[in-house]
Amino acid sequence: MSNIALIGFGEVGKSFIKLLQIKKDLLPKNTKLKYVIKRDGGIYNKDGLDIDEIIKYTSSNNKIQNHPLWSDISFKDILKNKDVDILIELTSTNIINGEPGYTHIKGALENKINVVTGNKGPILLYYNELKNLALKNNVELKIGCTTGGALPSVNVGTKDVLGAQVTEIIGVLNGTTNFILEEMLKNKVEYKDALKKAQDLNIAEKDPSLDVLGIDTGIKMAILSKVIWDVDFEFDKLDIKGITDIKLNDLLLDNFSGKKTKLIGRAFYLNGNFEFEVKPISIDKYHPLYFVDGKNKGVHYKTDILGDITVIGGASSPLNAAAAILRDLLILSSPISLY
Repeated sequence: MSNIALIGFGEVGKSFIKLLQIKKDLLPKNTKLKYVIKRDGGIYNKDGLDIDEIIKYTSSNNKIQNHPLWSDISFKDILKNKDVDILIELTSTNIINGEPGYTHIKGALENKINVVTGNKGPILLYYNELKNLALKNNVELKIGCTTGGALPSVNVGTKDVLGAQVTEIIGVLNGTTNFILEEMLKNKVEYKDALKKAQDLNIAEKDPSLDVLGIDTGIKMAILSKVIWDVDFEFDKLDIKGITDIKLNDLLLDNFSGKKTKLIGRAFYLNGNFEFEVKPISIDKYHPLYFVDGKNKGVHYKTDILGDITVIGGASSPLNAAAAILRDLLILSSPISLY
């Protein structure tokens, strides 16, 4: 049996609720979602919430605050009641201090509650601390969604290469910048016009800084580096450059010579030597990430004995991110060790 609490009810949280219904046959018997909590309160049922009923409150016309069980409960009630074994933490990413996600994840692990999260902030800033806390309390910390949404980059870079040493990670890990660069070339428009279209389509945020300045790619690459190599570094000192200075003419020249410009993250680690950069790079069709198009993402691992391994897909969307959360939940809940 899995007793679940969900904190964070944005678009990914709402999509996760819908997946619990769509994929209910894959879940262990008697799986119960007991809490859905937002910043200003939440809903709770000790016997399990009605998923079909919650779905009615996922539209903008019918907010969860209108649910008959809505009250001023908070994360503290989860710890006090001691009636869940899995926390799904989906609050907004904060790379300044990791809050409130850090408090939620740390508190859950300290109370022997497994955690599945898509929140990049706490993992970027406190991964080693949280990993060790999970080990100490014999629980799991699942973070697959933090490094590319539905793209299984963590699983491939760790469990699927057991016995080998990863020496280099190359990633196209931001679907928004990928879309903008393609839009510039496809419709022969400059960066600002392509960004506006991405915002109109809800692909880019109103404040797109994290994406277009390369920070989101840097975060994902930094998390992968910490998980795979156990390296320690200061994120704000890493070499990160975005796409805001790219001109249409640059892309046209690339296209003429059969190349594409991608925002690429690269990390290298061997014998204690760590290198890291994020920047737009012109690549040809022989590059493993050349065909990462649209909102898709891709990651390429170089290893010592397993050769080169590339994974492509995981297009950016709330549903795909929620699918990554479901994937980690199923791995965690499986009676047989999938990983």
